[in-house]
Amino acid sequence: MDEQKPTPEQLAALEAIDRLPDASIDTSDPDAPEILDWAGAERGRFHRPVKEQATLSIDADVLEWFKRHPRGRGYQTHINAALREYVRRHQPEDA
Repeated sequence: MDEQKPTPEQLAALEAIDRLPDASIDTSDPDAPEILDWAGAERGRFHRPVKEQATLSIDADVLEWFKRHPRGRGYQTHINAALREYVRRHQPEDA
């Protein structure tokens, strides 16, 4: 699948939309109704983050913990989610 990168103009438009408060979003249009039930949603259908192969050393007890506590997918996915959450929590407010 050819992945096209958004233009600077498209990125600016998306960032402007992202800054809008939720209350300003009009969901009265029947062609774009608000979705309240996400039970049938598919994660990654339209966007998948780029993955990069990496080799790193992890303490054996930490790795074993992730392997013993599966969360639907494999332990590597679980470790990635934990790292992503850490990054999210430590992002500066203006980033």
